[in-house]
Formats: sequence, C-alpha cells, structure tokens
Amino acid sequence: MAKLAVLHHEEGVRVDPDCLVALYAELGEAGAERVLSRAMEELNARLTEMQRFVDEGRTAQLTRSARLLVKVAEQIGMPSFARVADDVVRATEAGDHAAQAATLARLIRIGDRSLNAVCDLRDLTV
Repeated sequence: MAKLAVLHHEEGVRVDPDCLVALYAELGEAGAERVLSRAMEELNARLTEMQRFVDEGRTAQLTRSARLLVKVAEQIGMPSFARVADDVVRATEAGDHAAQAATLARLIRIGDRSLNAVCDLRDLTV
C-alpha cells in the first residue's frame, strides 16, 4: 500500500520590531495602536477580497489589492508579507496562473502568521 505524505507549511515570518518602535515613537501609543488596528483590518479585508478576485477572474483588481498590501505591510514592519504580496503581483502580471495560485496561498499563510506576530509584539509593548 502506498503511503500518502502530508506536507505542513511552516514558514517563518518576520516582523520588524524597529519599525513598530519607530511607529510608536512617532505617533505615541494611542496613535500607533490606531494605525496598527486599521492596517491589520485592511490586510485582512484585502486578503479576503483577493481570493474573491481570483475566483471571479478579476486580475486587475487582484493586482491593485496586492500592491496595496505591499504598502500597508511595509508601513507596519511586515517585510515577508510585503515581499510575497509583490510575488502575487508579478505572477498575476505574467499570466502564470499556477504561480499566482501558489503565491496567493503562501500570502494567506504568511498573512495569518504575520498578523498574529504583530498582535504578539503589540501585547509586549503595552
């Protein structure tokens, strides 16, 4: 009998704590918390929206959302998230549907872990 291998994707994420410290220093605790909350809501909304755009074949909107994710992720110190969102843009623009699906799945995995990491760091700063 053949054995089925199950692969578990355990990707490390990187949150730039210096970026968060700078954000808190510049905006103060309340301002930084507002920015982080809005950014995290935006990231969650865009990820959901991107999946819908893929299902509907709306590549221009998918690319726009992914570019927005890059900007937001960079603003709050999530370089791996930003890099993979840019990979989604490049795969989509190249018309490579397999790469697009793979990078979007990776983006969703990294997004979940990155958002949790930011929450953990925020808890440490309070």
